[in-house]
Amino acid sequence: MNEVVGRDDLLLLTLDTLRYDVAVELAAAGRIPNLARHLPGGVWERRHAPGSFTYASHQAMFAGFLPTPAAPGPHPRLFAARFAGSESTAGRTFVFDTPDLVSGLAAAGYRTVCIGGVGFFNKQGALGDVLPGMFQDSHWEPEFGVASPTSFEAQVERAEQILADLPADRRLFLFLNASALHQPNWFHAPGATREAGDTRATHAAALEYIDRHIGRLFRAMSSRRRCFAIVCSDHGTTYGDDGYTGHRLAHEAVWTVPYAHFFLEPSA
Repeated sequence: MNEVVGRDDLLLLTLDTLRYDVAVELAAAGRIPNLARHLPGGVWERRHAPGSFTYASHQAMFAGFLPTPAAPGPHPRLFAARFAGSESTAGRTFVFDTPDLVSGLAAAGYRTVCIGGVGFFNKQGALGDVLPGMFQDSHWEPEFGVASPTSFEAQVERAEQILADLPADRRLFLFLNASALHQPNWFHAPGATREAGDTRATHAAALEYIDRHIGRLFRAMSSRRRCFAIVCSDHGTTYGDDGYTGHRLAHEAVWTVPYAHFFLEPSA
């Protein structure tokens, strides 16, 4: 990452609430082709979330604690704040001297931009200002939120506008929190109804919806130079698993998340 930072644009895309098992099933079945073709080996990496709900997980990720490989460690991190005794800071880690990765990248010359999704990014009240407040620019509209059936399309359109307006020589760190998978998601499945509610199947349909539009985001992010992309879930969620519904709880479906990082080469 010491070579990547300062050379490439950076994308952190969190697919909010995406379950690992659903992500794996859809990739194996060919139902998310636009995402799968970028996954190393065509598969998601199994990792453990740094938090069980959006706020906690993103606070950790913005401090450099991305989801941890689901195997005994220690595992060297891509990004880390400088502090004594860190066992996961290695020679290739990008080390920053600021309190968080966002300001660390700003200090390295990046324009830092947040396109919010779920309520913790809506800037409607003090709590909704905390995470987007870390960025030089932050964007949220009701069309980006969980109740919008076209949320991801609207977010991608905003990303395209941001890139079009950014000077070509300015490096960009774009963070996008995709809200489409979060409850409510019933409207992404043909024939589903509000009365029937959200299910694992409508959750999968929401991921297919994201996949239909993600190519636009990847093309935009690689339109100026090579982009290093991190795509992951911040946590999973439950749909009646062992009697649980939702997240912010200690269940395997919540703590296990899909993760991938890869380069997006410049568009021809």
